Amino acid sequence: MHVSAALAIASAAVAVRWAVSLNGYSGFNKPPQHGDFEAQRTWMERTLHLPASEWYFPGPQNNLTYWGLDYPPLTAYSSKLCGMVGHIINPAFVELEKSHGLETPELKLFMRWTVLVQDLLIFFPAVFWFATWIQQQQQQQ
Repeated sequence: MHVSAALAIASAAVAVRWAVSLNGYSGFNKPPQHGDFEAQRTWMERTLHLPASEWYFPGPQNNLTYWGLDYPPLTAYSSKLCGMVGHIINPAFVELEKSHGLETPELKLFMRWTVLVQDLLIFFPAVFWFATWIQQQQQQQ
């Protein structure tokens, strides 16, 4: 795959993602659990403030009925990294238990950026590498 084609495809993918992000999301203004947006935010909160040994088990500050962490540890560490950045930008984004249901425009923008940045750093390079590898395999045959 040519670099110019890959950049064009990646640019289009980012544009589509950003356009979609301007709309609402499931669970917006719907307490008590507020949908997947709140699940992702809660995982950032918990992985940031709790030790890894408590992420998957109930405890005084880890109510698993309120968006308990149910993804593998690699995803949890990704949430922790995003939570660290969120805490630097605005600690209220990931304040343990007190931030439940937070839906400010600033938080929504931050959450959308975490998706785009991870896509640019992890997903798009992986897809580009895979497409290049497939193309090389086809040329060898």
